[in-house]
Amino acid sequence: MDLKSNEPFWLLKNGLVASYPSLKSDEECEVLIIGGGITGSLIAHQMIEDGYHTILIDKREICNGSTSATTSMLQYEIDVPLSYLIEKIGEKGAIRSYLACSDAIDKIEKLSAKIKSDAGFKRKKSLYFASKKSDVSWLKNECDVRNKAGFKVQWLEPEKILHQFGFENTYGGILSDQGASIDAFKLAHELFKLNIKKGLRIFDKTEMKSVSYHQGYNLASTTSGYTIKAKKIIYCIGYESKSLIKENFVNLKSTYAIVSEIDKTKFRNMTDILVWNTDEPYLYMRTTDDRRLLIGGGDEDFHDAGKRDALLDQKEKEILKGLKKMKPDYRFYTDFVWAGTFGETKDGLPYIGEHKKFKNSYFVLGFGGNGITFSVTGMEMASLFMKNKKHPLSRYFKFGR
Repeated sequence: MDLKSNEPFWLLKNGLVASYPSLKSDEECEVLIIGGGITGSLIAHQMIEDGYHTILIDKREICNGSTSATTSMLQYEIDVPLSYLIEKIGEKGAIRSYLACSDAIDKIEKLSAKIKSDAGFKRKKSLYFASKKSDVSWLKNECDVRNKAGFKVQWLEPEKILHQFGFENTYGGILSDQGASIDAFKLAHELFKLNIKKGLRIFDKTEMKSVSYHQGYNLASTTSGYTIKAKKIIYCIGYESKSLIKENFVNLKSTYAIVSEIDKTKFRNMTDILVWNTDEPYLYMRTTDDRRLLIGGGDEDFHDAGKRDALLDQKEKEILKGLKKMKPDYRFYTDFVWAGTFGETKDGLPYIGEHKKFKNSYFVLGFGGNGITFSVTGMEMASLFMKNKKHPLSRYFKFGR
């Protein structure tokens, strides 16, 4: 296949998985979920499991937002290193946050097995390597901090990385046992299909216009003129929350990714590893379940979708230059190139919790490179929210922290 596209790989690979109706009448439910990506699918799964009459809406087709553009690397490592996060929020909160992401990988594996998922969940180790000599000291300290916190990690010298993975021009790195990858686009569709059978109702191409607050319920009005009466609303709208919540709580970033042609032999020593480095912005890569190499990076501040997409060719060259440094003799044949938008917070942590300006409502906003694992933690937190209970991580993930 010789195809370059600005459409996300997962969307083209999976095609039109399912079709849902738009809202054509006034409805009523216990829980209204706004956002039909991987986060919305996980929260909907939890709400149905907890026995709530649930409706989910999305202004696009289901899963056609950020979920179609994610690289779906499942890491316990947060974008802010553990040693730095400890300085920001304290040892207890930092380690708990890392542990939550680690536990989330185990939970996704169990969930995938339970629903007999075909989304290609695969256990992988994670290599976080120093791309500059000046990064070695703090990265070694990061390795020591993680070891002390109980994470299974080891330091690899450059020679070991070259021998084991074939990466040149590194200065050593942290090898972690815990990591995985999955096709989040497919998993989300699987969860929706499963939960529709259990009572979940989904309406796509249905955009929320406004919400009015009443005693014991909210009334969501849509742009099509219909309303949904709900006891609780859970917002799973990712970076689009920036247009809903006025304070400056997240910075929007553009990110870029490329996927190679299929090669069943070339990536043999990389099939069980997630790779990222200490560059700013960092380069990251993994193989897909159909034996392609997926590489991402080139992050920069988001301005608008047009300017973001206009940089596709430039960013492809930039990413390939980074790969060339690691594998000088390697020829990468590009099949797909695309861009996406994500949110970056001051501490690398998500915003999961209530907001004082949105009554009877809850937000599950998993930002950064851990959006999926944070969303799994959000399942448990949202479940407790519905019971008016707090989660140990609530204080660290709350608005206004």
